[in-house]
Amino acid sequence: MTSAALIALLLALPQPAGQKPAEKEPPIVTPAPQQAEPTPAPSDAIILFDGSNLDHWQHADGKAAQWTPDGKKGGAMTCKPGSGSILTKRNFGDVQIHVEFATPPAEGNGQERGNSGVYIQNRYEVQILDSYDNKTYTNGQCGAVYLQHVPLANVCRKPGEWQTYDIVFHAPKADAAGKVTTPGRLTVFHNGVLIQDNVEIKEPTGGGQKGVGDGPIHLQDHGNLVRYRNIWVRPL
Repeated sequence: MTSAALIALLLALPQPAGQKPAEKEPPIVTPAPQQAEPTPAPSDAIILFDGSNLDHWQHADGKAAQWTPDGKKGGAMTCKPGSGSILTKRNFGDVQIHVEFATPPAEGNGQERGNSGVYIQNRYEVQILDSYDNKTYTNGQCGAVYLQHVPLANVCRKPGEWQTYDIVFHAPKADAAGKVTTPGRLTVFHNGVLIQDNVEIKEPTGGGQKGVGDGPIHLQDHGNLVRYRNIWVRPL
């Protein structure tokens, strides 16, 4: 079989969910070294997590968040696999979001490695994954708007190192019947590097709730011991 025929055959095979055939891998960009200490929040920020407690968070059923905080200011919390995702008690519309996270030591491959996610309004997921020397479908790797937008670059640090997302979100607008008239838009910086440039969000990503309107920030329990620290927002 010729190389051209082989490529044509491979492209004709069923693709994994969300995979785009022959999708080009984003370039790898080495970010600046991790910061040992959390990035200080601006004066007008709403602090959602500073390490000391989970007072701003709950599970989808309204029960108190069961993830594991360090219990000290400046500390972290760790996802408790099986407990369920956690959501902010407060809802947000247009918002700037700062999140710091660290994936656990590398185990498994693809989507099974350091998987979590930041859902905005409980609808639109910016994927968290250990994509350091770990290939998966490109619109499901770290920094993807899940199954909708491939990141412009792979800026992942090594497992265990602290990483940052800085997200600017403009919520979609809808008419009285609930039909979207102006799509939502997302800009994401990963470790200081632009990876999503004002991309259009046409609909909720996989697992996101339907509809439009203010909603909570949701951190996903995907069964991995992903850690989070220093989470703050600025309503726009």
